[in-house]
Amino acid sequence: MQSGFRTGHGCTSAMLKVLNDILTAIDKKHYCAAVFIDLAKAFDSVNHHILIGRLNSLGFSNDCLAWFTNYFSDRVQCVKSEGLLSGPLAVSMGVPQGSILGPTLFSVYINEVALAAGESLIHLYADDTILYTSGPSLDTVLTTLQASFNAIQLSFRGLQLLLNTSKTKCMLFNRSLPAPTRLSNITTLDGSDLEYVDNYKYLGVWLDCKLSFQTHIKHLQSKVKSRIGFLFRNKASFTHAAKHTLVKLTILPILDFGDVIYKIASNTLLNKLDAVYHSAIRFVTKAPYTTHHCDLYALVGWPSLHTRRQTHWLHVIYKTLLGKVPPYLSSLVTIASPTCSTRSSRYISLVTPKTNSFFGRLSFQFSAANDWNELQKSLKLETLISLTSFKHQLSEQLTDYCTCT
Repeated sequence: MQSGFRTGHGCTSAMLKVLNDILTAIDKKHYCAAVFIDLAKAFDSVNHHILIGRLNSLGFSNDCLAWFTNYFSDRVQCVKSEGLLSGPLAVSMGVPQGSILGPTLFSVYINEVALAAGESLIHLYADDTILYTSGPSLDTVLTTLQASFNAIQLSFRGLQLLLNTSKTKCMLFNRSLPAPTRLSNITTLDGSDLEYVDNYKYLGVWLDCKLSFQTHIKHLQSKVKSRIGFLFRNKASFTHAAKHTLVKLTILPILDFGDVIYKIASNTLLNKLDAVYHSAIRFVTKAPYTTHHCDLYALVGWPSLHTRRQTHWLHVIYKTLLGKVPPYLSSLVTIASPTCSTRSSRYISLVTPKTNSFFGRLSFQFSAANDWNELQKSLKLETLISLTSFKHQLSEQLTDYCTCT
């Protein structure tokens, strides 16, 4: 459950796992509550003696331990301002930030914290930690969450990591159940009550208690509008090729990041992103405002946002089949065993789990199986091919999406 700085792991895979668990709980009509844990200056607070002990427990040789001890020792830092350089100050704690080893060493340092989660679920992305639990009784859920949170805090204290109480928040996901009039407080070991919030930015994506992604899309819309406004104000300075490159490098990555997460938002919200996407295309093509969006896509040679999201989503599913995603995702899909010998039974299909509601159908384990099986009606793969070959075949299968009304 540690996704930070590991090959094949990332913010998207971590978010898909957490979102799947929450949606599965909602599908069962369970309450689900989470604590988003924030640590104060986590990378700068690593105790070198404790870290060496962690490396020793993992089986590193004495020579390696001596090398790391030397690596941490005799480090100094200084500050340069307006040409003036301060005197050196010895650095006795922390992992060297900006180094290749730093993030991995921090992950090793914090990794055993997950063992303290008890009956709750936990996911770590370096120092970004979410602790969450679910159940049919809200009182039981909050009691379990409090107990797990207490144990996690003790683990952090053992590592000499300090909880940032003001930035550590609670959230109750209540999309299918009515919100209670009063919630029991989740408290720190020091007796401070954590604040309940309706929105929280987790790994770059704004989660809200209704899982509507309204806040996230609002932030995306605002950020893209700001950049497009700058580009339009300076359009005379750019060639057509420069405009094309600028939008690809500064606008599209904003819309693409986490799109397989927020794709479950309503069409009404997603259409707001279409509007700013169309503005970006008009900046590149000089097309008048009245130009139909289908013509805009043809002019610039880009697909619609719907097609972009669907392409990225199907890539994730296929990587799951190839085992190129973390085990916590690949374990959520199961290749179906054919019960009879027919032509279609030769095609790779996935077991679609049973769900009770619309929310369950939004979970990774259901939607991945359902969307893959739908794709197989036209793709008809009998064996797994390379990811490159799959992407090529997929580009031929997906037709662009038109939002014409």
